[in-house]
Order: sequence, then C-alpha cells, then structure tokens
Amino acid sequence: MSTLKKLPLILFIFLLAACSATPAGTLSTPSPPAVIETSTVSPPTATSVPMAFTVNGDGLPLVEFEAELERYRQSQTALGREVSDEQARQTVLDDLISQFLLAQAAREAGFNLEESALQERIDSLTAQLGGPDSLSAWQQAHGYDEAGLRVALKRSIESAWMRDQIISSVPPTIEQVHVRQILTYNQEDAERAKARLDEGTDFDELAALYDPATRGDIGWFPRGFLDLQTIEETAFTLEENTISGILSTEVGFHIIKVIERDPARPLAFDALLVLQAKALESWVEDQRSQNEIVILVK
Repeated sequence: MSTLKKLPLILFIFLLAACSATPAGTLSTPSPPAVIETSTVSPPTATSVPMAFTVNGDGLPLVEFEAELERYRQSQTALGREVSDEQARQTVLDDLISQFLLAQAAREAGFNLEESALQERIDSLTAQLGGPDSLSAWQQAHGYDEAGLRVALKRSIESAWMRDQIISSVPPTIEQVHVRQILTYNQEDAERAKARLDEGTDFDELAALYDPATRGDIGWFPRGFLDLQTIEETAFTLEENTISGILSTEVGFHIIKVIERDPARPLAFDALLVLQAKALESWVEDQRSQNEIVILVK
C-alpha cells in the first residue's frame, strides 16, 4: 500500500543523485573535535565578503548562494514544478547547510580528497560535455566559474563520502513483519467487520472482500518504514496470526493481522532507502543542533 510507505527524503535523493560516485580519497588520523563556541558570530563588516551563512565559521559567499538558488529554480522550471521564492530559498539553504555539515564531518573523520582525484572528476565532466569549450559554456549557463566549480565539487564529494558512512550503519537484514489489513473509511464499517471476525469469519477472506486487488496484503516491513506509526507500532506488538482491534489513522480505520515475523529478514530495496534516508535525516538534525550555524541571508 503506497499510502503507508514513507518516501525517502528530498535531501537524501539529491545527494544520492549528485554524488553517487565518490572518488577515492585518503584517510588520515582525525584531529580532536573542535570546541563549539557559544558566542554569536558578528555579521560581516562592510569590507568583508557578504556571506549567506556560516557553519562553524566556514561561510558560503552570498553570490554563490544566489547562483545555487538560481540553478535550483532553473531545475524546477525544467521539471515543470512551481515553487515560491521562500520555498526555493529554504530548500537551497537547508541543503547547502547539510552539505557543509557533512563535508566538515568527513574532514574531521580523516577523509582527504586528493587534488588528483578532484581533477579526475573535472576531466570526466569535461569529456562528458564534449570538451573544454563545452565545459566553459556549461559553467556559464549554470553560474559557475572555474574556481567556484572546484569548490562546489569538492564539497559535494566530501559530503557524499560522509553520507555513505552514515547510511552504511543501516543493517542489510533486520526484524520485519508481514501484515494484512482490513481497511474501511468509516467507523461503522470497521465495527461491522470486527463483529464478523468475532463471530468467526476468516480474516483473509474478509480482507479480500474489502480489497479484492491486494487482499489487504501490506507486505513485509521493518520498524521505521510506514508513515502510519499506529499501524507499525501495533504490528510489532502482535504475535503471528493474531488480530488487532480497530485502529484509527488519517487514512481510515484498520484491523490488521500479523501473518509472519522474521527476526532477520533482508531489507527490500525501497525499505533500505527509507531507513538510510531516516538515518541521514537524524544525523543532520542532530548536527544542526550541536554545531554553530549563523544564517545571514535575508
């Protein structure tokens, strides 16, 4: 049931698409973590380069933020999507701050992107585009100069490396349950279904009447996969072949049955993506609360 499944984060998909092939780097002994200062960073002076934000003192120039914002708008237009100025600003700001946090964590963990590896990525991009002239035209069209492209690509690669470390913490096998449901859209129908079950009607046959296409089969899922936490939490408290009471959610009224349980079932690809996305989201949220982030762009 697609309405029950949590989709991967936009952030996770963006990083996965943008940085899927991380060039080799070297791992050095990480330095001790820096102490986070609690004092407020002063806004840039009139003679300094205007910044969009800083993360632990490392800032993104406002001109680069505006270029990234324009690239995002262009990409949404190309996809036929309409986004407000505020939505675009917040999406780009959140993504760039996340990239800064990931890239900084990669360096702190000892990841060192060699200049030769960065150049290999640029050479590959140049070849894909059709040569140096095509690369220059692409940079101009997307608001990059040579130095800006190298900086953005380096940060992207570093953040991808750290992303991979985080999502690798998700185990390939995990406890899962296989669940079937009877779903109604008003309480009266749910109560009638429950009464029939109490009278001895077979659950599977009744579920098939309410949903002939899927016979009520939600499938296998681990903890953290469904949007509807009430369904998920209840499913993991039930024993095999036991039936719940009536569960109310924003979708409707459910009665569920746990068909099977498996303490170590391999994750399906979509479930793996969801759990990896949640691991990344949790890491970013945690880091945002622990690091010094100053937003200067209006």
